Amino acid sequence: MEQIFSKKHSEPGAKHISPVIAILAIAAALLAANVAAQQPGGISSGSNDPEIWDIARGGQLYDDWMVVLEHSVPNDNHPAYPDIGKKKGKATWRCKECHGWDYLGEDGAYGKGGHYTGIKGLRRAVGMDTDKLMSIIRDKTHRYTEAMIPETAVHKLALFVSRGQVSMDQYIDRSTKRAQGNLRRGAAFFQTICAICHGFDGATMVSRTETALAAFGDRGYLGTLSNDNPWETLHKIRNGEPGVGMVALRVLSVQDQVDVLAYMQTLRRRRQ
Repeated sequence: MEQIFSKKHSEPGAKHISPVIAILAIAAALLAANVAAQQPGGISSGSNDPEIWDIARGGQLYDDWMVVLEHSVPNDNHPAYPDIGKKKGKATWRCKECHGWDYLGEDGAYGKGGHYTGIKGLRRAVGMDTDKLMSIIRDKTHRYTEAMIPETAVHKLALFVSRGQVSMDQYIDRSTKRAQGNLRRGAAFFQTICAICHGFDGATMVSRTETALAAFGDRGYLGTLSNDNPWETLHKIRNGEPGVGMVALRVLSVQDQVDVLAYMQTLRRRRQ
């Protein structure tokens, strides 16, 4: 694999950066990226949106609201989860499980295989009034009560559905799963932001424990996840990972985020 920068991915000492330095480095990198994105000819980052954090939080709720809200896991399947579905219990209550990481439901990556449900995606809801979306989330089909997801959280979820989606087929080739990004730009973002927690090789878990890495298996390696499920990876790049202090890169332009994904797909998939 061609190395983008001269610095090796597994640079010694990457695991021992102090949290304060890490936060400052991330803030500086994001500020520089935001300034660059607003130069003439640049792609708008959307960072001026006053609700950008709420939208990112909504993306995490879409991913796994139970983890975000530290909510107890429902014992039974979601009442609307179809009989043809192969998942059980908690998984059936996650928004992404029916509507997909690419938000296309049966018309996207979940159109076949173990995640197939036959349920449609959310792309038609882009731009929809958030109050209407909140009512849909609470309706007899979705059944997310206030005891499950408080009103403020439902508002964030509705914001994400209305304004936080992206047309992933524009950036990821569905047949090859390859991200249509610039590797060199992606390397610059990854090595100055993501590598602080994930390591230069993308194989370091935030917890930095062998137990956590074993629990994730190959998914503990960003090279594996980004190649096997680029849609999930892009969703998490944009919105962060539920339950951990992962930076949401929604402040960058979508193309910048795709550049990061493209670079991640060059990282090794397992320990060597």
